[in-house]
Amino acid sequence: MAEEVKETKETKETKETEKADSGKAFKTALKVLLGIAFLALGGYLVIRWWWHLIHLAQGSLGLILVLAGVITLAIAKE
Repeated sequence: MAEEVKETKETKETKETEKADSGKAFKTALKVLLGIAFLALGGYLVIRWWWHLIHLAQGSLGLILVLAGVITLAIAKE
């Protein structure tokens, strides 16, 4: 009788573990698919808006150089 109860508990634990493993696998697969979708959409938008991206980079180049100059002067002052 005690062995049957022990086997039943082990069977329940095994089933719960299998359910948890399948839930983890589903969540992981969903995250991977979502990541691939975001990468594909991002790549498409970069290609589609390439010239806008170039103009944005050219426009922010001056601000980046000003920031680099301020940081360099702050380091030199110390």
